[in-house]
Amino acid sequence: MYFSKKLLAWFDQHGRKHLPWQINKTPYRVWVSEIMLQQTQVSTATSYFQRFTQQLPDITSLAQAPEDEVLHLWSGLGYYSRARNLHRSAKVIKQEFNGELPADLALLQQLPGIGRSTAGAILASAFNQQVSILDGNVKRVLTRLHAITEWPGKKSVENQLWQLADDYTPSHRTADYTQAIMDFGATLCTPSKPRCHDCPFSEDCIAYQQQLTAIIPQKKATVILPIRKVTWLVLRYNDQLLLKKRPPAGIWGGLWSLPEVPEQVGQSSIRQHCRQHWQIAITDLQPQPAFRHTFSHFHLDIFPVMISLTKLPRKIMEDEQQVWYKLHNPQPLGMPAPVQSLLRSLP
Repeated sequence: MYFSKKLLAWFDQHGRKHLPWQINKTPYRVWVSEIMLQQTQVSTATSYFQRFTQQLPDITSLAQAPEDEVLHLWSGLGYYSRARNLHRSAKVIKQEFNGELPADLALLQQLPGIGRSTAGAILASAFNQQVSILDGNVKRVLTRLHAITEWPGKKSVENQLWQLADDYTPSHRTADYTQAIMDFGATLCTPSKPRCHDCPFSEDCIAYQQQLTAIIPQKKATVILPIRKVTWLVLRYNDQLLLKKRPPAGIWGGLWSLPEVPEQVGQSSIRQHCRQHWQIAITDLQPQPAFRHTFSHFHLDIFPVMISLTKLPRKIMEDEQQVWYKLHNPQPLGMPAPVQSLLRSLP
């Protein structure tokens, strides 16, 4: 256990020990933090974690919360399926596990949004069980340490890395070791410009010895992202804007967004859309500056159009799928970051 001993010695001196989920540690707080950290850096997740756990401090409060409240607390963090899965899992835990997060690898992986590495991190960090993890930081450390030049996402390489992760995970101080290897990858063995001269494993790291750290881990082949276009209809009456709830599946599922028309369309098409859907004749229509939002698998070019109304259309009544959102007295609704950004820019 040479590797784990040396890593723990480094952690004792340099590791992060005062992150909010490390204070008053509970399985619930560890679980929420691990879900947030799946696609988000620690520096960003910290404030969201604090706000989320202040409002929803335990599994019961999360399970009983309306989905809109959960998504509102997650707004701006992105990858909203994480929030919906967290909410769904809390209900399952409440119903099937008496409100207690199961301390079992197989059972954890049956919960929505929890894969093998996340389950391992929960068990190691919350229950100090000898279970390995393999997130992006760990993959980077292990591929460099062993000079594995193939892409880590390749199944055979991933299996090799899991075996190494299992071999290195100690039976004692497992929680500290798990935090240590994540910290090590995040702060020392970084994706670019790793601090190899400060690394306690510089003499053991084959990638460093062979001057391969710049190309390990191997990156996935670059894919040119396709571009989609959408026109947002910003229907405004005084300080109220029409928001519609998106379908549960697809991008921004379950969040509140602006009415939209596929593609970039002209003013005549927008007027026709408003007549057909809401029976309103548009007189004041002003295109706003377009902007781009990038997802993991495509670019979305957004073309907002401001539509000023002189009265609230009787055809557009509030219900579970649409609301008139008050800019100066906003309701706590979950909205995608681009919608929030656009609303903040409005006078």
